Amino acid sequence: MYQPTRSVVTGASSGLGAAYARALAARGSDLVLVARRADRLEALAAELEAAHGIRAEVVPADLSLPGAGRALREAVEGGVDTLVNNAGFGTHDLLVDSDPRLLEQEIAVDVAALVDLTRAFLPGMLAAGRGAIVNIASTAAFQPIPRMAVYGAAKAFVLNFTRAVWAEARPHGVKVLAVAPGATRTEFFDVVGTEAAAVGRFQRPEDVIRTTLRALDRTRTPSTAVSGRANAFAAWMTRLVPADTLTRMTGRLVERD
Repeated sequence: MYQPTRSVVTGASSGLGAAYARALAARGSDLVLVARRADRLEALAAELEAAHGIRAEVVPADLSLPGAGRALREAVEGGVDTLVNNAGFGTHDLLVDSDPRLLEQEIAVDVAALVDLTRAFLPGMLAAGRGAIVNIASTAAFQPIPRMAVYGAAKAFVLNFTRAVWAEARPHGVKVLAVAPGATRTEFFDVVGTEAAAVGRFQRPEDVIRTTLRALDRTRTPSTAVSGRANAFAAWMTRLVPADTLTRMTGRLVERD
């Protein structure tokens, strides 16, 4: 069983981030909880300290700012052996109708901050010869998604970036894992603004956490874990469909209601 000692969780104020924090605390890990909403982080930290006897630090941060990962690493004193890059959001609209500033923030949080955080915390894990980095991708990563062009491309980046770093870190005893959930009951679709972006049956955050921990518990942790059998099958099937056909099919699935 993977036993974290001190974990950084981004986007920890709700949804998957809060669920990861609870699961890691249950395994005895101290926590560094990161998000913009300090009040929610404080409430979660108090809950987990009382329930599990761990220490939970709160670091309010806007990960859309340049250099956010390095700034966070400087703010967090001491060692960290687990990083969950969960922060992220999606948009749902034709590219031509999208707010350019919102797209910039989407790329900054979903891509740039994830890379910066991974680069900032990985050296300490390599030096210690242990640890884990969990990057939250999505089943959106396995095909282009019209009306969610930036989100799908961002998650494809996360998936391939994580697989490459997995190969680099594996010989040094560090686990690097891309987790690809499908539609999950969190605030994600409230931010997106429509459930038309959801494909397939909704999962619970606990389902995604279970998939993640099962992968981390393996002696040879894979580079990728897709949450849910139906989602895993659908991701595998994307290899068999011509790219343009797949893109048109996906576009029809996520059209507005």
